Order: sequence, then C-alpha cells, then structure tokens
Amino acid sequence: MKYSKIFSKTSKQPPKEADTINHRLLTQAGYVDQLMAGVYSYLPLGLKVLNKIENIVREEMVAIGGQEILMPILHPKTNWEITGGWQSIDVLFKVKSRIDKEYALGQSEEEVVTPLVLGRVKSYHQLPIAVFQIHWKYRDELRAKSGILRGREFYMKDMYSFHETQEDFQVFYEVAKKAYLKIFKRLGLTAKVTEASGGSFSKKISYEFMVLTDAGEDDILYCSECDYCVNVEIAKEKSQDECKMCHKGKLMIARASEVGNVFDLGQKYAKDFNLSFTDKEGNKQFAFEGCYGIGISRIMGVIVEKFHDKDGIIWPESVAPFQVHLISIGSDAESLYKELCDAGISVLYDDREIAVGQKLADADLLGMPIRLILSDKNNGKIELKKRTEEKVELLTKSDLLMRLH
Repeated sequence: MKYSKIFSKTSKQPPKEADTINHRLLTQAGYVDQLMAGVYSYLPLGLKVLNKIENIVREEMVAIGGQEILMPILHPKTNWEITGGWQSIDVLFKVKSRIDKEYALGQSEEEVVTPLVLGRVKSYHQLPIAVFQIHWKYRDELRAKSGILRGREFYMKDMYSFHETQEDFQVFYEVAKKAYLKIFKRLGLTAKVTEASGGSFSKKISYEFMVLTDAGEDDILYCSECDYCVNVEIAKEKSQDECKMCHKGKLMIARASEVGNVFDLGQKYAKDFNLSFTDKEGNKQFAFEGCYGIGISRIMGVIVEKFHDKDGIIWPESVAPFQVHLISIGSDAESLYKELCDAGISVLYDDREIAVGQKLADADLLGMPIRLILSDKNNGKIELKKRTEEKVELLTKSDLLMRLH
C-alpha cells in the first residue's frame, strides 16, 4: 500500500485529552480516531491490526471445536428480565423504540446464546457444544478511560460451552485455558491466569487472563516461582507472603490489564429459560454452561502499552499492519515496491514528497517490524533496520528477498 493513498496520516502532536500511551500513540499514528469518550473509529491501518488479532483468536477457537456464529446486538427486554439482568446490571444500555418496546444493547450474550443453543438440544448425545462470535459490545460505563482499553463500545470474542456435567465443563476449561495461552503467545503477550470473583456473572471463582502493564485497572498478586496468581480484591494474601501453591516463591504485586476471562456459569441460564435435555438415565437435566471472553480491541491497546518506545509503537510481527515500511531517499523505489509485493511481502511504501526526517519519524511512530531505505548513496544496496534494534544492514536485492522470506 502506498502511504500517499491512505486518508489517515500521522500528526505531529498527540491529542490533548490522551490519558494513556495507547490513546496517544494510536491516535497520533492514525490508527484510530476518537468520536467521543469510549467510542473509536478504526482507520485503515488500525483495522488491519484489529483483523489480525481477530484472526488469531478465531483460528485457536476453531482448533478446539468452537463453531462460529453471529448474534444480534439488539436484544429483547424479555430475555434480560428472565435472567434478572434487566434490573441488576447497571452498565446495560437500554433502548426504547417508537412502538414502546424496550431493548438492550448486548453487553454479554448469555440471554441470547442460551435459548439459541439449548433450545436445540434434546439429548445428552448432543453435548458438549461450544459456539463463539466476534462482535461489538456496549456497556454504559460511568467513565470511559484508558483509550481503547475501557470503552463504551468495544470488539470482543465470546465463546459459550454447554455440558452434561460439571466435570465435563472442567475438562473443557483446561482445553480453553491452553488455547488462550497459545493465543496470547502468538500475539507476543505473556498472560497470567488469575483467580477473581465471578462478579455479576457468577458467585463462583472466575479466571482472568492478565497482562502486566501500568495502564491496567487491576492489582494482582503473582508468585515469583510458579504460575499462581490472584486478583488483590479477593485475595487473603498480601505482597511478600509465601505462595500457598509452591511454598517457594514470594507474592509480588503488580498492575495488570485483563485481556480474557472464563466464567463458570453453572446451570443458572439453562434453569432461567427452563431448557432441559434428557440425560443417560432418561431424566430431565439442565446443562452446565461456561463463558469465555477475549477483548479484541482491548488487546490492541494492551499491545501498544507493552510495546513502544519514546518514538512510537513497536508492533509484534504477528499483528503488524505491514511486514515492512519502505522509504526512498533520492531514488525511485517503485520497482522495489512492486517486486516485494509480487513476492508476497506486505509493504507500506512511503512515496510522499516530504522531508526525509519526517518520513523516518513517521516510520518509528507507525511501528512496522522492518524499515527499508532505498538511497542513491548505498550503491544499489538496500538499508534494513528492525524496529526493535539499532543495527543497520546493507543488503543486495536478492539477499533482501531471501531475508524477508
């Protein structure tokens, strides 16, 4: 893609209202545009990042047997009254139509997915089932903050699984947990599996997948030696206590941001909608349900919080909008741009007639993994610099093509 053709460009100054790194850099680099507090447009480069995150999540959900569906954003009030959510969930957006019907904008999907799936399950032979969607969500937050980390409109993956027994749910939870950790690894993130309260979803313990970042909204205690981790809000322990799991490490406190969660919903929603199936003994039984969320747009913000420097964003290769950023200095890079594209290499080509210093500054701000410079001074060789390194290499065209593959 030629940068001159993209309608969104970098700006020299960050937005005045930016309170976090992700808000400042994503807006200044032209990845997103804030329409109002907690609501953003994703511009061409930003949408490329969002789509790459989404596709990684989708691949791993399909790999563990998830079936993708797409559910409505607009929900009937009746479903939320049945579960008690209409009265009890304070962040629920409520909409009244011209014909005096009331609706909710989806902030979670239990009220839709439970009757959708269990209305079709008659026998234990049809269980387990796992379905997921990737869609927009809406929450009436009192204070939307932290850029795209905490919005009133956000992009999310929800998966719901339905099981004959609690034990079967536990088995699937372990499968989903491994898939989640694989997802975060592919995204370049290290997430800690953290015990937390089930909140409004469940009275049981839930699990959050937390990434350490100063922009986070939670404090967690994590063991210095093993994988034990707990949200401070429900913890009986305190910082520097001995870990109760391994009895070797000390508990450390850190700020973290939630990028995923798992809730054990039990039989609540099946019972609310009175949807049963016939078990092995021929008796009527209510299915056990699990809920598994991943914040797609939130992850984009967390990645920026984790991977940046004073000059701009440093995208992991797996989610970068382009593999390379090509800049020409006093030399025509059109033929090189075409050869790279023909070789299947994704390229952002800065073909603008502007000062070289601005091109270099924009390259750092935009954060592609590799910067290429074609200059008359290099005797036909191409300068390659990784965004994560200071080292610069000069390569022939053939060597460059081999390196990029």
